[in-house]
Amino acid sequence: MQGSGIWNPPTGTLGRIVQETEARVNELRERARLIAEASGAATVPRNSLATALRRRHVAVIAEVKRKSPSKGTINAGLSAVDQARAYATGGAAAISVLTEPNHFDGSLDDLAAVAAAVGVPALKKDFHIDPLQLHEARAHGATAALLIVRALSPQRLGEMLSMARSLALETIVEVRDADELRLALDLGATIIGINNRNLETLEIDPSTSERLLPLIPASVIAIAESGMTSRRDVERVAALGADAVLVGSSLSASSDPAALVRELASVPRRPRG
Repeated sequence: MQGSGIWNPPTGTLGRIVQETEARVNELRERARLIAEASGAATVPRNSLATALRRRHVAVIAEVKRKSPSKGTINAGLSAVDQARAYATGGAAAISVLTEPNHFDGSLDDLAAVAAAVGVPALKKDFHIDPLQLHEARAHGATAALLIVRALSPQRLGEMLSMARSLALETIVEVRDADELRLALDLGATIIGINNRNLETLEIDPSTSERLLPLIPASVIAIAESGMTSRRDVERVAALGADAVLVGSSLSASSDPAALVRELASVPRRPRG
């Protein structure tokens, strides 16, 4: 399968956050010690995200999220560690930790603390545009990092995937249309996230998962993202062959996150094809 190879820089909310991320990366370059730290961290065994997401039931990646550009403040006083422990108690397969500081109120300290506190894989959720950020993820205990296809040129996406493999860092490659999916598969992505939210306009289109899930080979793990708030939502994507869901806002706002994870994680998985 061949992607179109045509890429223009993102606009809207995604474009603004990517520009801000470039400034963070410039600061990161001044902290080159992370590269040496990550090289050592790469030899430390970690639970595999891919293995954790292959379950009889649809796996839940539960996200620690204080706020977002689309919803504003969700849970300003949220403790990342307490929330992650509640998710793990409820049966979450993995914990997604937002580390973007300006729009999501996340931090690398949250990631390091969660990775140390729970036994399930930790995903670094951020707008990764430079390989140095993957060293940063590894140095702070992440098992995996998110790569958003729309935020990266095809060449840079390939470089990021190659760097992640060299660090033994798993990746979730996030797509929103068939062209992006083809590119991700061409570059060897083994875990695909389908984002129902357009990060440039912030609009949610649930039909995105409906269109793309059937196109993902059974050998590749497929995750449905955004708009998952109830068991019924999980049942809908499970019927299309989703292996996992990533749930953030509804869990972070819940008064009983362990119970909600338990409910969402009780939906049987159906093989695609």
